Amino acid sequence: MPLTRIPLLLASLFLTACGSINLSAYTQQKDPFESFNRSVYTFNDTLDRAVLKPVAQGYSAVTPSPVKTMVNNFFSNLDDVVVTVNDLLQFKFKQAANDGARVIFNTTFGVFGLFNITDRLEKHNEDFGQTLGYWGVPSGPYLMLPFLGPSSIRDGTGLYVDSYSSVISNTNDVPVRNSAWAAKGVVTRAGLLEQEKVLDEAIIDRYSFLRDAYLMRRQSLVYDGNPPRQKFDDDE
Repeated sequence: MPLTRIPLLLASLFLTACGSINLSAYTQQKDPFESFNRSVYTFNDTLDRAVLKPVAQGYSAVTPSPVKTMVNNFFSNLDDVVVTVNDLLQFKFKQAANDGARVIFNTTFGVFGLFNITDRLEKHNEDFGQTLGYWGVPSGPYLMLPFLGPSSIRDGTGLYVDSYSSVISNTNDVPVRNSAWAAKGVVTRAGLLEQEKVLDEAIIDRYSFLRDAYLMRRQSLVYDGNPPRQKFDDDE
């Protein structure tokens, strides 16, 4: 599934750079539901290999590159709405102005976001899970969600709250809303096909790697790339 693989691919280099951190102690504390989580991971991975990955491969094969770029821009613009809301909730007003401008100009002059005319403005990554973390709420246990993939108690709550500001979630036409979610999932999955080839050959326990990648990447995002060093009982 899209979210099952995103952290694994995006965080691989980050984990390599953080090799000095005691990941074993970190994940023992954060994954008390490991048996359940592994079962859900197996379900998600089986569904991905049987359905989503083949569909994504077909989309990637038949869709011209310019069209792919426009579709990616469209969904990126929708995501910027949620990002802007969470900028404000974190009192990051300068960043909110930046991300709000991206939404306004890409939606209008960029034809509903199909064209990214604000490429000079930095794109940020914020969601309500990060907002809760920003205000000191701990992540809680790691949690693998059916269909959605890696999460935590805090981030799962964040997904629900973000739905209130999500353009897709607030689309009243049910067929259109469901089609938009499905299209976004396929587009996201298609973007990971090439990177996945390298990791498939290197990773022995995909679940453990995915868990570690997700937890550490989320920690990094909450602190805008400068997380404090984790301390454990067995640290010297």
